[in-house]
Amino acid sequence: MAVKLPSASRGRSRAPMADINVTPLVDVMLVLLIIFMVTAPLLTAGVPVNLPQSKAGALKQDKEPVTVSIERSGQIFIGEDEVSEDALGDRFATLAAGEPPQVYLRADRSLDYGAVMRVLGELNRAGLNKVALVSVGDKD
Repeated sequence: MAVKLPSASRGRSRAPMADINVTPLVDVMLVLLIIFMVTAPLLTAGVPVNLPQSKAGALKQDKEPVTVSIERSGQIFIGEDEVSEDALGDRFATLAAGEPPQVYLRADRSLDYGAVMRVLGELNRAGLNKVALVSVGDKD
């Protein structure tokens, strides 16, 4: 079984091959794409924190922020209105209708962590994700 291969002896010279093999390039690019797709969500995970007080001026806001306050006794207020913990989800859902406003959360320092987290959980469930935790600055 002999195979006849084209040869240069027939009088024609062979032209150099000008094609580039792109298969290794595509393989490397696909691996890099997969690596970036897996690691990108991990890089954006974090906790949004308002920076400490500075001498910079306040930013102009188009909408008035909503203040949610939790007193030492556990009473919850939205602005000046007292809200029961059962009705909290419905009130936050009505606030979130349309464009969600900035929410300032003020909680008494003697409250346990769970009480504040229940309110934060209701805010998150309603879609109010722009939440700033209010504190007082150091007295120097």
